Amino acid sequence: MVIQRREFLGLGAVAAGGALLRSRLAFALPDAGKSRFVLVVMRGALDGLAAAPPLGDRDYPELRRELALRPPGESGGALPLDGFFGLHPSLAFLQQCYAARELIVFHALAGPYRERSHFDGQDVLENGSPRPHALQTGWLNRALGATPRQGARAAGVALGQNVPLVMRGPAPVTSWSPSKLAGLDDDTLSRITDLYAGDALLATRLADALAANAMATGDSSEDTALRPQAAAAPGARGAARYAEVVRAAAGFMRREDGPKVAVFDTSGWDTHANEGGAQGQLAGRLGELDAGLATLHQQLGPTWQHTAVLLLTEFGRTAALNGTRGTDHGTATVAFLVGGAVAGGRVIADWPGLSSRALYQGRDLAPTLDVRSVLKCVLSEHLSVPARTLEQDVFPDSAAARSLHGLMRV
Repeated sequence: MVIQRREFLGLGAVAAGGALLRSRLAFALPDAGKSRFVLVVMRGALDGLAAAPPLGDRDYPELRRELALRPPGESGGALPLDGFFGLHPSLAFLQQCYAARELIVFHALAGPYRERSHFDGQDVLENGSPRPHALQTGWLNRALGATPRQGARAAGVALGQNVPLVMRGPAPVTSWSPSKLAGLDDDTLSRITDLYAGDALLATRLADALAANAMATGDSSEDTALRPQAAAAPGARGAARYAEVVRAAAGFMRREDGPKVAVFDTSGWDTHANEGGAQGQLAGRLGELDAGLATLHQQLGPTWQHTAVLLLTEFGRTAALNGTRGTDHGTATVAFLVGGAVAGGRVIADWPGLSSRALYQGRDLAPTLDVRSVLKCVLSEHLSVPARTLEQDVFPDSAAARSLHGLMRV
C-alpha cells in the first residue's frame, strides 16, 4: 500500500502513527475580542469522497462508478484543488476561498467512534469523549468556559430549534430560532411588554429575546425585532430557513457586544439512495451549503477576516456504491475549515488509498487523522483555550489525538 502524504509550508501535521511533526511556524494568540468561530454540524454523514474526490487515486473511478466526478476542465468535472484532490462542482465558493488561501480541507478524518449509528456518532462528535453518552455537556461549551470573557455577554449562540449537545454546559450561551409563526405587530408587542412589566423574570426573558432578535436581524429597534419575514415558496422553504439562520449567525457575530461563537446545523446528508454525482440529490445539498457560506461571508463584512468556520459531520460513507445508487454509513470523511482567519490554500491528508487492502473493514475510507487534533488546534490558536484545559477538560482521554499546529493566521 502506497501512502501519499500532503505536508504544506511548515505545517505541524499528525502522521499515520499519530506522531506529531514539528511545526516550523510560530504563532501568536489572536485578539480574543475579535476572534469569531462558527461550527456547522452536517447531520446525516457527509460523503467525503463526493465532496472532495481523490481524483489522483487510481481506485477512485472503479469504486464510485457512475458517481465518480470527472477531472477539472471537463464537463461536470470537479473543481481543482491541489492536483490530487478536487472539490465537488457545487462548491464554487469554497473553491474561491481555497484560491484565496482561506480554506483548509481535511481528508481521511474521523473521530474516535467506529460504529455506524447516527445518534451515537453525533453524540461522540458533540460530547468530546471517546464514547457515546459518556458526558452530558459539549466540548465547545467546556472550551468557552476557559476563554477570556468579554464583559457579561453570552459566550456563544445556538441557532436552531434546540441547543445542541456541543453547546450545553455551564458556560453562558444564548439561542435563537426562526419563528414559524406570523410576526407580532407593534400594538400587540406593546401590550405584551406592558403585561410582562410587572413580572421581573418574564420582563427579563422578553428583553433578552428582543435583544437576541435584534442582533439576528440586524435591526436595532426592539419594536420591530419580531416583525414577520417574507414567506418562502413551499418548495424553497428549507433553503429559505437555512439562509435565514445564516444571516442571523452573521448578525450575532458582527456585533462587538455579541457572542464570539455560533453553532448551527444542516441535515439531509444521509444519501442511501440516488445520491447523484455532479448533479442530483447530494449536489443540491452541497449547493445550498456553499450558497449559505457565501452569504455568511458577505453578511459578516470586515468581521470575516477574524472568523473561522468549521464544518464537521459524524462519520463518512462507504467507498463503493450500494445497490440503490447511494452510499451507506462509513467511517472516515472530509471536514472544511474556512474563513479570513484561516491559514488556508491546503489539503491536509495522510491519504491511505482506496485499494481493497487499504479500506477500513474492507468497505470504508480508513481514518488517518483524528478530528480532535483539528479541534484542539483551532480552539488553542483561535480562541486561546489553554492546552492543559483542552487535554483534561474539553477532550478527556484524548492523549493520542495530538494537536495540529499552524491552522490559523498569525
